[in-house]
Amino acid sequence: MMPRLVSWLDERLDLTGLTRVALAKTVPSHVHKGWYYLGGVTLFLLFVQLATGILLLLYYRPSAAEAFESVQFILTQVEFGWLIRNVHAWSANLLIAAAFAHLFSVWLLKAYRKPRELTWVSGALLLFLMLAFGFSGYLLPWNTLALFATRVGTGMAGSVPLVGDFLMRFLRGGDEVTGATLSRFYALHVAILPAMTTLLLVVHLFFVQRQGMSVPFDVEQSLPPGGRVPQTPFFPNYVLRDLMAWYVAMALLAALAAFFPWELGLKADPLAPVPAGIRPEWYFVAVFHTLKLLPGRVLGLEGETLGVLPLARRHCSCRSSTARRQRDGLVGCSQCSDSGRWGISYRSR
Repeated sequence: MMPRLVSWLDERLDLTGLTRVALAKTVPSHVHKGWYYLGGVTLFLLFVQLATGILLLLYYRPSAAEAFESVQFILTQVEFGWLIRNVHAWSANLLIAAAFAHLFSVWLLKAYRKPRELTWVSGALLLFLMLAFGFSGYLLPWNTLALFATRVGTGMAGSVPLVGDFLMRFLRGGDEVTGATLSRFYALHVAILPAMTTLLLVVHLFFVQRQGMSVPFDVEQSLPPGGRVPQTPFFPNYVLRDLMAWYVAMALLAALAAFFPWELGLKADPLAPVPAGIRPEWYFVAVFHTLKLLPGRVLGLEGETLGVLPLARRHCSCRSSTARRQRDGLVGCSQCSDSGRWGISYRSR
């Protein structure tokens, strides 16, 4: 039965030709070859996000009245729901960490050189999409930390010159973070971003397959005239080693999900005071601490205006006047209004 099925598919899809291509493909073998596996680990974690996200969608309800309770139901009533949610949360963090490591390895090894500029650009755009996934998914449990973090994050958009107010209202679905914001972030997280990521990922993988793996500059310089870098067969040698890296990532993910469960926290209450100790996710901490270094004014321009250009974020200095803090309403000190009140917490850590 199976041979006949394979033969039937081969006549229509030319599986033999694909097999020949896979067997003929090679990967450079050198002292830095271990960095190649970061791309595969990132792809594996993206698949984990997709699988666990689909399972969570079966029970999640994207409304301010039911979102928090639906996540509670997943954690307490759904069989192995706690595990699926923990795996999804931890794999999101590991995915962003792996994407950062992959991007930095490409930069350090100078793999962005001609003719791989488009591969570098598409990879950098994918990293930004991963950060957007993290930011949009953070609000979906509708807990206290997510509410105030989203206030600050969407407030950053309000600092963009000319279109800031429109962009902030577009993201929030109004002037404040409400159930309309949750609905928009839900659509962004489960429909818009996955579609964009799928398209860009296909383009990125096409570039990688078309141009092959880059050889580090120092390895090329060390070759004798006319010499070539040793090659390793892509299948089965590289594929099996890549699978071993996937197993390591799976073991780490399983250990984190089992022994360090992701806390749900308290249900969001827009009228509640900002809780003590609130802080952004680790992949946004650098942005917040960098903004703390900006002065109030630089050459007649507000530090916020300069900071938003590279960081898309407004800096509110605690040394500014009370009137200015109330006007801006962003991160500053414990007397600032709205989401700005939690800025002092992460700065003290």
